Amino acid sequence: MSPDAWISLIVVAAVFPLMALTRVGPDMVLMGALILLVSLGVVDPQQAMGGFSSSGLFTVAFMYVLVASIRETGGIDLIIRYVLGRPRGERRALARLILPVAPLSGFLNNTPVVAAFIPAVLSWSRRLRLPAHRLLMPLSFASILGGTITLLGTSTNLVVHGLLIERYPELAMGLFDIAWVGVPVAVVGLTYLLLVGQRLLPPRQGAAEVFENPREFTIEMEVDPAGPLVDRSVEEAGLRHLEELFLVEIERDGNVVSVVGPGERLKGRDRLVFAGTSAGAVELQQIRGLIPSLHGESSLQKDFKERRLVEAVVSDQCQFIGRRIRDGHFRTLYGAAVLAVCRGGERVAGNLGQIRLQPADVLLLEARPPFIERHRQSRDFLLISQVNGAARPAHERAWLAWSILAGVVLLATTGVMSMMNAAMLGAAASVFSGCCSISAAKRGLDTQVLLTIAASFGLGAALEGSGAAATLAGAAMGLVDGNPWWLLIGSYLVVALLTELVTNNAAAVITFPVVMAGAESLGVSPMPFVVAVMFAASASFLTPIGYQTNLMVYGPGGYRVSDYLRVGAPLNLLSAVVAMVLIPLVWPF
Repeated sequence: MSPDAWISLIVVAAVFPLMALTRVGPDMVLMGALILLVSLGVVDPQQAMGGFSSSGLFTVAFMYVLVASIRETGGIDLIIRYVLGRPRGERRALARLILPVAPLSGFLNNTPVVAAFIPAVLSWSRRLRLPAHRLLMPLSFASILGGTITLLGTSTNLVVHGLLIERYPELAMGLFDIAWVGVPVAVVGLTYLLLVGQRLLPPRQGAAEVFENPREFTIEMEVDPAGPLVDRSVEEAGLRHLEELFLVEIERDGNVVSVVGPGERLKGRDRLVFAGTSAGAVELQQIRGLIPSLHGESSLQKDFKERRLVEAVVSDQCQFIGRRIRDGHFRTLYGAAVLAVCRGGERVAGNLGQIRLQPADVLLLEARPPFIERHRQSRDFLLISQVNGAARPAHERAWLAWSILAGVVLLATTGVMSMMNAAMLGAAASVFSGCCSISAAKRGLDTQVLLTIAASFGLGAALEGSGAAATLAGAAMGLVDGNPWWLLIGSYLVVALLTELVTNNAAAVITFPVVMAGAESLGVSPMPFVVAVMFAASASFLTPIGYQTNLMVYGPGGYRVSDYLRVGAPLNLLSAVVAMVLIPLVWPF
């Protein structure tokens, strides 16, 4: 091998453990690797930046705008309202949930679909008295299965198809071509979830149950109207830097002061709500001018227009991961106060300020109303939902947003336009029709995913241009002994393993040139291998970190990592068997 090929292999080999084992975002890891390869002269700048002009990348970006328009108009909420209903029994409830989610995920990005369904499922399960953890993991898995039905189902499908038509323009696929395999995979997977999967889940307690009783994690006191604290600021009263507690809100004359600042002045009969440990009550009782609150109902159980109680699921990219809440100045940065932290189905005990956050922790926050919209697209949170909040009513333009998406599907299916052109036209129509504002369209773009895709293209180009891809393919040929079946199975297994550890897009794009070089060496059609890469990259059921929707339900469901292995391993095996049997039948070698 040439020196450039060795450098490419070493850099790419280092990328995967860095993405899997560090907190650095995959986009930053991949961009760093690409910059290193350009600096070393392994790949020229034009090749490195080729991913930013890819049709697959632009199609993904335009689809994000289409999805944002459906979310902004309440289109997904409209579906939720009509499909959930009041089923009798757990299995019927599960069927009502996952059977609509799978086809919906065939046309929309999985993440917003699951994000819209999680709050609705939590309140729905409480109303039906069903355990939420028996519904949330199947929700995520159903969305992943649905993404394999069409090319629009996941960004990975679009990106791999973009790579295909750049290399073999004559092999361009139709929107529903992969449905020949995707529908059977989805049917088998959904049947497994309905009949077997739910039985494999042990009892778990989710965040909703942990946060149910505010009195367990808050202490309420009143300001004595005849005491020394009247007209003194929070700072002057010594309530700003307590050891075990912090002041969350002040209830005053039927209103509430949320996210209390140090300069807020206290008045007689103010009801102060503190979050923290029960041991902190002793500290409060030693402060002259505070008396125990005798009100029956907790202040947090009341509705105030000035504040919201929200649950936020911490992302693996959150800047607070590994840091103490107090040290990171959480309240100052987000304008929200942490009331409690749920991890693994249990409330994290001890001093709130000393808790070090971990990915998938569920935070109960008290915030002002603008917090939800301001941070809904934040990379720090996977999901933000209002506690006991009703689903947002469907906007009068929801039908128009769905019609625009249907038009995109029709144009792409009939071949009137390419998929990218149809998505571009649909995104423009969404903005000009008022279904999606320009600011909402910008927020809807997942820049981390787009950068990850673009950088992965550059690394793939480095592997191919340096000859490393051909060398790896040659080594693979020796292992499979020239048998295309073994190459197909091996390609599927490698991509499926990588997608559990890193992002599905990176796993697919970086391995694509190696798999194509292998197919070319055998002199067989590349199509079965292209489709195998698509399906393997989506087969992420074994870990919560392998797919974003898995991580989104991890905290609210109170799951353990072993739960994903218990339910996901058989599903992975079933999906692989069905895909491996059908792919060569539909696309012969």
